[in-house]
Amino acid sequence: MTNLLSRWKESLSRTSKVAFGQLASILGASEITAETWDDLEALLLQADMGIETTNSVLDALKRVARSSGLTRASDLSSALRVELLARLETPPTLNFDSKPTIILVVGVNGSGKTTTIAKLSARFHSEGRQVLLGAADTFRAAATDQLQVWGERLNIEVITGAPESDPGAVAFNTVQAGVARGVDIIFIDTAGRLHTRFNLMEELKKVNRVTGKAFAGAPHEVWLVLDATIGQNALQQARSFKEAVHVTGVILSKLDSSARGGMAFAIQRELGLPILFAGLGEKTEDLQPFNPGAFVDGILANSA
Repeated sequence: MTNLLSRWKESLSRTSKVAFGQLASILGASEITAETWDDLEALLLQADMGIETTNSVLDALKRVARSSGLTRASDLSSALRVELLARLETPPTLNFDSKPTIILVVGVNGSGKTTTIAKLSARFHSEGRQVLLGAADTFRAAATDQLQVWGERLNIEVITGAPESDPGAVAFNTVQAGVARGVDIIFIDTAGRLHTRFNLMEELKKVNRVTGKAFAGAPHEVWLVLDATIGQNALQQARSFKEAVHVTGVILSKLDSSARGGMAFAIQRELGLPILFAGLGEKTEDLQPFNPGAFVDGILANSA
């Protein structure tokens, strides 16, 4: 557990240093003034928490200060941690009751989607679950090749199609193969969608529908991989995907490379989507279930 918490702290060091590094000086020994609130607002916005979340946190801290009679800025430190933690949900328990459980994985190009699928597959495979992968990104040969390399490395079968073939057909065949083989989990890797491209999003909707035709109730989950390094820009992506295919959860990739980790708060407040996993590094085991307490402690690590 200690090593895991250290991993969270290390992966969030950029957000902690760049976005929250000035927190110690803002919440120093001075009295709480209007400037204190202005500086704290600027810091939270710089962390890419978003205007709505920032205002919500500030309003809550002001109420705490009034009700508790706080006068020193340093007294706000513990209250800030409480308020930040209150805005992050513990991920729901993953439900694999359906056999197979079919999970559609979506996201834009460059988000780390295919690598994330591989890491998820390794996690569940190590837990004794039989996994099958569907390479429905047929427009980018490198994506299929990448998934196949991971499949060979993990000893997990990958269903593929011809280059530029119908992604829906690959998804349909993958589900049928998974049912025939009696697998536990099917991950379907979709083409990286630019959320501003209408036709591409419509095709993604088709893939979503096709899985339901292949197996009633599918997909059981739709997980959106968001690149944590792009901060608030990820929100519009998430909104578009949520509208198109009813996203059920978010995976934050590249958290270790980001100074914009505060966007996690905005995702939960403005989209109401649970953050299921976070990418803390490049290794397979660095994809970890989202831990609100470790996340908040990590981003505040340099504020003492």
